[in-house]
Amino acid sequence: MRRTPREQIHPVRRVAVILLGGILPFAGGTIRASESVGSSDGGPFQPTWDSLATYQTPDWFRDAKFGLWAHWGVQCEPEHGDWYAHEMYKEGSADYQFQVEHYGHPSVAGFKDVIPHWKAERFDPDKLLQFYKENGARYFVALATHCDNFDNWNSTFQPWNSVRMGPHRDLIRDWATAARKAGLRFGVSLHNGGWTWQWYEVAQGADATGPKAGVPYDGRMTKADGKGKWWDGLDPQDLYAQNHAVGAKPDAAYCEKFVRRATQLLDDYKPDLVYFDESEYPMAYLGVDSSYGLGLYAHFYNASVHRDGRNEAVITAKKLSPLERKAVTYDIERGKATDILPEPWQTDTCLGNWHYDRALFEHHGYKTAAQILPLLVDVVSKNGNLLLSVPLQADGQPDSDEIAIVRDIGRWLAVNGEAIYGTRPWRIYGEGPSTTRGQAAPFDANGSTDIPSAPFGAEDVRFTVAKDGSALYALIFCGPADQRVVIRSLPSASGRISRIDMLGHSGTLTWKQGADGLVVTLPDHKPCDYLYALRIRGDDLKPTTPSR
Repeated sequence: MRRTPREQIHPVRRVAVILLGGILPFAGGTIRASESVGSSDGGPFQPTWDSLATYQTPDWFRDAKFGLWAHWGVQCEPEHGDWYAHEMYKEGSADYQFQVEHYGHPSVAGFKDVIPHWKAERFDPDKLLQFYKENGARYFVALATHCDNFDNWNSTFQPWNSVRMGPHRDLIRDWATAARKAGLRFGVSLHNGGWTWQWYEVAQGADATGPKAGVPYDGRMTKADGKGKWWDGLDPQDLYAQNHAVGAKPDAAYCEKFVRRATQLLDDYKPDLVYFDESEYPMAYLGVDSSYGLGLYAHFYNASVHRDGRNEAVITAKKLSPLERKAVTYDIERGKATDILPEPWQTDTCLGNWHYDRALFEHHGYKTAAQILPLLVDVVSKNGNLLLSVPLQADGQPDSDEIAIVRDIGRWLAVNGEAIYGTRPWRIYGEGPSTTRGQAAPFDANGSTDIPSAPFGAEDVRFTVAKDGSALYALIFCGPADQRVVIRSLPSASGRISRIDMLGHSGTLTWKQGADGLVVTLPDHKPCDYLYALRIRGDDLKPTTPSR
């Protein structure tokens, strides 16, 4: 049943702040910061990279390996793919045409006017989270705020939120409750920080041609323009943040509002993980001083220490230097590392577009389990986790293709999870042609250390090892036609092997270890599709990477 709108949002909460009383430098000038968070928390972490670099990744994250993500918000209402709230202001684009045809011209019906159409009427977080857990997820991440600047929670500092309008539900509260009920670690993602300021600048424009040529879009509308409209009493600038010239740097008021919103989210919902869709720290790429972002980092870690007795919190960010990767978890969007990284890290990717795209479903255009599982295995072999987004339809449900793909992944993990969960990297991550292609770079413009590689083939193997060293796992990508696999990284000189079996297979395997490697004869009947996991026991198989 649809809930009635709440007339009031809750009173302003106390936010842990410290007066800085100074001027923070940033590119193109200075901004005065009246408050920041982190250094007044009384915990072990201070808002500096050196202090944050003492961080130790919690075991729950190192053991989890596989998480699912609902990249779901008001931009899923049109079911037209990612970045709708930005692209709909580009005259002639597919999203612009869709906006005009379904909601109205952006001079009168901008993105703010999409919000009332989003009802999330079939949203059932308990059912979804139980489904995700049954199919192998060990943690779950929900989108809290995207670049569209709409808060999917009961936000004190952003009146454009899902409690006051749209679904009239505290979606993050619902997600958090369901995740914890299912026994999953819970995370939130924030994408607004530096993005929103520039992302909505297109909403300051106007059509260059046609009957609406020169008529401004709604990006500069104010509270006064809402008289008699559905949004009467609300200020569109709280959503669009466009009271600035195109290309201008963000002011202190914008930065501080972001910090207040983010701090309230962390304090009220107490997530285990926060995904910042930013490089280094929030708003870094706009030249804002690091005190804002590092204060949030320190506050989140310190809150976990106070609450849990030790730091159980995880923060992910992109384009990190070696020092910064010790302080927060390195995230590579739609990519993967080229080798074992010394600190735990994460790849995030999606079955299709980040926001739901009806056309992908209609054309069966998603990544399949046959594509996702080799990525998972490769990432885990290199000390990483995979966070996979399953975008939901506007009503809050995955479509039938997505359900089938998640089930397919779950079936494989039910057989081979022992080689994934709770494992650590071995002395090398793998062997075969896919390990020798190209050269690594520190990171590119997309925050990825990955380079294109050939599809995995029959000679490719990835290794993981039980963290106590009791077993080495060799994950084989394809069963050779002659049913024999050669693992060249395990010749007799590498150590004595005492036993080999295949996960999901109850029979014994025939194998021989020689100077050129380990030769294993595979069973005729395979226990699963896509990849097979050999469990190898013997001497000196312990992991060799640090345990940060």
